[in-house]
Amino acid sequence: MTAIRKSLIEWLVSGGLDEFYSELIVTGALLLLIILVGFIVDRISRQIMLSSISALAKKSKTKWDDLLVENKVFSAIAHIAPVIVIFYFLPAIFGGHPTIIDYSNRLSEVVIILTGMVVVFRFFNTVRDILSGYETLRDKPLQSYFQLAKIIVGLILGILILSVVADKSIMYFFGAFGAVSAVLILVFKDTILGFIASIQLAANDMIRVGDWVQMDKFGADGDVIEINLATVKVKNWDKTITTVPTYSFISDSFKNWRGMAETGSRRIARSIYVNQHSIKFCNDEMINRFKNIHILKPYVEERLAEIEKYNKEKQIDTTQVSNGRRMTNLGTFRAYLLKYLHNHPKINQELTVIVRQLAPTKHGIPIQLYAFCNDIAWANYEEVQSDIFDHTLAVVHQFDLEIFQDPSGGDFKKLID
Repeated sequence: MTAIRKSLIEWLVSGGLDEFYSELIVTGALLLLIILVGFIVDRISRQIMLSSISALAKKSKTKWDDLLVENKVFSAIAHIAPVIVIFYFLPAIFGGHPTIIDYSNRLSEVVIILTGMVVVFRFFNTVRDILSGYETLRDKPLQSYFQLAKIIVGLILGILILSVVADKSIMYFFGAFGAVSAVLILVFKDTILGFIASIQLAANDMIRVGDWVQMDKFGADGDVIEINLATVKVKNWDKTITTVPTYSFISDSFKNWRGMAETGSRRIARSIYVNQHSIKFCNDEMINRFKNIHILKPYVEERLAEIEKYNKEKQIDTTQVSNGRRMTNLGTFRAYLLKYLHNHPKINQELTVIVRQLAPTKHGIPIQLYAFCNDIAWANYEEVQSDIFDHTLAVVHQFDLEIFQDPSGGDFKKLID
């Protein structure tokens, strides 16, 4: 290349062109030529490497080679060939200019380092995808770890680039690195906190990708779709994305619904409010009516026998309703609801099933149904819960009970009329 350059310059000079301009034209022409050659080499190397490797990856049964192709690792490696070709011929093109040759050599090293960095980063992405395929690692914050690895590699290669550009030993910059470590810690504070939080979250198994989490402070209520070094992305039920700092899952409280998903059951805990003025002892007519309710009949007969035995043993005068033990319509109603829940096909009978009376309020007496639906899908769960309370509200009048409801305009109108 040096001989060709010299011959071309001499030819132009012999034609009457000034030596300076002859050298400038030849240098420019050779530079364009070598760039064109580098472009051709790039296309050829990519074509050969990608076509051959892609064909091998498709034939193989392993998945890792397919991921290497998908993440364009080989495409990045192919870019190294034209870089080497271009910078190999640059000293010959700029012959006689040692300063330019020196800077071109440094530039070539920097470009090769940057290309190598791209290759390493894409390789990290491939390793991350491979590890994500394992069931035991699928819900771990792998993204955080690989982001930290990229930062470390980036810092090391960045120092190496500075060493090349400044033409100083790399140890010089590592020595200076200690002096600015305090500043770097301040700059990368969120990254460091996020990394520590990621380790704690993984070690304590606090959150996983796919968990339903609720964090009211940040308005997050949905599935975790990504755990990064600095943030956790939550896809809310309204399809919006909330980004929460990773460290907040350590410093603040949040709710993780994973336990519900693992048990396959979702809690129902809702109350109806009974008007306390409608509560009374059961008379014979009411008891006979309750006996005709299929699921309630065994309870009524057993309860009557128990009460009769108690009153006889204590020789209680039952002519007064306040004496002895008696059945109430509210207690019978609670027993009916409990039997109803125990016979419901959508209620998990292995978990807690209770119907309880809570402390009276100004709105009446709360009767809470507490059970677990065996279908955790939101729409199905709401359907089951609604059906249960539709039935509860419809059957309450059969027990001579009234549901409390604040007076409406229609109520006052009836009074006026």
